[in-house]
Amino acid sequence: MKKRHFGILFLLGMLFAYGQRPGGPPKLVITGKVIDKETNQPLEYATITLKNKNRPDLIQGGITDAEGNFRIESFPGQYDINVEFISFATYSQNDVSIKSSLNLGTIALKIDANELEEVELVGEQTQVEIRLDKRIYNVGKDITVRGGSVADVLGNIPSITVDVEGNVALRGNNNVRILINGKPSGLIGISGPDGLRQLPSESIEKVEVITSPSARYDAEGTGGILNIILKKQERSGFNGNFNINGGVPETFRGTATVNWKTKKLNLFSTNTIGRRTSISNGLSENEYYNGEEANSYLFETAKTNRERDQLFFSLGAEYFIDDTSSFTLNGFYRDNEGINDGVVTIDELNAIGGNRISTNERKQYEPELDESFQISGLYEKKFNDKGHEISATYQYEESAEDELAQITSLQTFPFTRINNNEEVTTLESQKRILAQVDYVYPLDENTQIELGYRGTFNTIETDYEVAFIENSVRTTDMDLTNVLVYKEYVNAAYAQFGKKIDQFSLLLGLRMEDSNIVIDQRTTSDYTNKRYTNWFPTVNLSFEIDEKENITLGYAKRIRRPRGFFLNPFPSRNSITNFFQGNPDLNPASTGSFDLGYLKRFKKFTLNGSIYYQRTTSNFQFVNEDTGETVIISGDPNDSNSDLVIVPVLRRGPINLSKNKRYGGEANLTFTPNRKIRLNANFNVYSNEVIGTYNGFVFDAKNVSWSSRFVSSINFGKGLSWQNQLFFRGPRVTAQSKSKPLGGLSTAINKDIFKDKGTLSFRISDVFNSQKYRTDTFTDTFNSYTEFQWRQPTYIATFTYRLNQKKNQRRRRGGYGGDDDGGYGY
Repeated sequence: MKKRHFGILFLLGMLFAYGQRPGGPPKLVITGKVIDKETNQPLEYATITLKNKNRPDLIQGGITDAEGNFRIESFPGQYDINVEFISFATYSQNDVSIKSSLNLGTIALKIDANELEEVELVGEQTQVEIRLDKRIYNVGKDITVRGGSVADVLGNIPSITVDVEGNVALRGNNNVRILINGKPSGLIGISGPDGLRQLPSESIEKVEVITSPSARYDAEGTGGILNIILKKQERSGFNGNFNINGGVPETFRGTATVNWKTKKLNLFSTNTIGRRTSISNGLSENEYYNGEEANSYLFETAKTNRERDQLFFSLGAEYFIDDTSSFTLNGFYRDNEGINDGVVTIDELNAIGGNRISTNERKQYEPELDESFQISGLYEKKFNDKGHEISATYQYEESAEDELAQITSLQTFPFTRINNNEEVTTLESQKRILAQVDYVYPLDENTQIELGYRGTFNTIETDYEVAFIENSVRTTDMDLTNVLVYKEYVNAAYAQFGKKIDQFSLLLGLRMEDSNIVIDQRTTSDYTNKRYTNWFPTVNLSFEIDEKENITLGYAKRIRRPRGFFLNPFPSRNSITNFFQGNPDLNPASTGSFDLGYLKRFKKFTLNGSIYYQRTTSNFQFVNEDTGETVIISGDPNDSNSDLVIVPVLRRGPINLSKNKRYGGEANLTFTPNRKIRLNANFNVYSNEVIGTYNGFVFDAKNVSWSSRFVSSINFGKGLSWQNQLFFRGPRVTAQSKSKPLGGLSTAINKDIFKDKGTLSFRISDVFNSQKYRTDTFTDTFNSYTEFQWRQPTYIATFTYRLNQKKNQRRRRGGYGGDDDGGYGY
């Protein structure tokens, strides 16, 4: 066994030589289609097995695609043919003599009433399919995210973590490209993380985790790509899914997803209205140094109440021109209005944990508006059923985020005094156009080429103003005010070659991206234009040891372009003692990544693991610096007898360091001891090494960290199920900071009612109130400890009603441990 595994890498290296070896008898092709006899709908992931009567050891097979079609290569002989699909009776055709390629036609499966009661657990837990260049998680009925958002869904997927501010990381790398239906979208919003919190989990069908992206995808995102696929019903006639939920803290949302399909037209729409509130808390202990001795101590606490009113409306139509082509027109409008009401209290102490000398408060009341609309058109043409196809997409999007922060700074101890009133206005708008063409041409049954073009033209304008109010007179601070226009025009072309040789599959690609970046600072009349052309090779290989065991190897070159916020040199204040400032000289970071994956399916469990390596040059690093400026936080400068407390002002911003190395391994194990219980464990461990020097400070640092997730699903029968998710995250270390470990538990219970047309569920997120992020920061002039909690535990009840829909979309359960692990097709 060990020798066989050791030889796998050698076999991958001998790919082409292996493909030239003499073959046996000529291969034939068995085709057909599998449908649900009751609804005439295609059954995806049905299993087809061919057993040779004369050679019992020769068993071949495959699974159906989204249209219910299958295609299996075989040899002449006498066969027994079985077609299986969970909760359906098995279709058998024995003693079939195959002398030439054969079309079995349409096979209609009947529901097996005896099995139907036993399959309720199917779909309650996220399923996974393994492809040559990605993993696909079918979200299904993961009950711990009901009533939640896209951020909650992503947080439930192995390899993905979502931090306190909603930032998404893949295998510990937070430079992840997030797409909606394969394209950048206004659904994410300009700011990104908050947009993920506003999109309801009920709108998601599946998430593609792409750690080794092929040349078809944008090269942006050094950590990889997350492609969120939204639901689009395909059932004939009128049907819908209606969802309403409410909870504590105050949360309400109603979502309706409906569609109406005829032979020539499919209309679909998703509509959401809701309101949510959350409370975040934080604290910070700071020591400031003058030389080797600490000369001042500050203790800060922060509390923010957030309110959001949400509205989302989408409408789409797919027109079937004929049996081989269609045109889809789709649009949406999203509006989110909210208020952030917070206060930061700063106590000056005579020592950490000591007596209070003075107290200052910074109160901030910030109304905000976040809205976007998008319209897109898609034309698809299939020239035949062998994969020869072309598609063309055009998409236009506008987004806007407006924030008006009214800030009051005052001293409350030992006396009361208003220090200043200020207003910070941020008006941000984005216009983005996308044009894309993809063409696939099969050279033969096992070979294809793919060509494509994508143009993305993005303009973001940020109008940032700081004004101080004194004696009812408003004065703009021109040193803190600027209008920044950021333009990013990227033209890309790619070519791919795919080949399957017996047990081997390969996908080779090359992508070219021409980037034209403009940074226009309107207030200061500073103008910067950066233009560069990059080439991005990709390689994806797989070797199928047998039908239960596979190995993959992938390489991809990626890029990370700095965005407008990273480039804007004008400060964004967090408090009177610190601010964020962008760097207009920031250059793109380039990453080469390798990924070696392994899959083994046993009778009751599935093991899926990988090891990976990433090397980044011109890596982004956030640094904290003493600006040399000071601020008075206590005392009256006009009173000669007043004791003044003066602390330095700190700046945080991005720089390019020389390089970054990241390597690690992950394992995912799914165990299904019986039809009632399903257990899943995921573990990821990685090392992150930063190398570089900035302003005389050596930033060399090496950190080993890890994350893990455990999920249990239990089906009690009669439509009642229970699911728990437990996660842990290890400490993280940079040159200036160390984040402490954290963990959390979420639980949910689910009950089907109204003859499976309705479902009631109740979930608790962060049961033990443990999801608090804690960080120590060290520099030459100050040390600090911070603790932050984005939201408190939430309690949400959800009711779902299905109109002309079945509870289970009967997907095949993996025969070797419960995972829906598909083949390694292109």
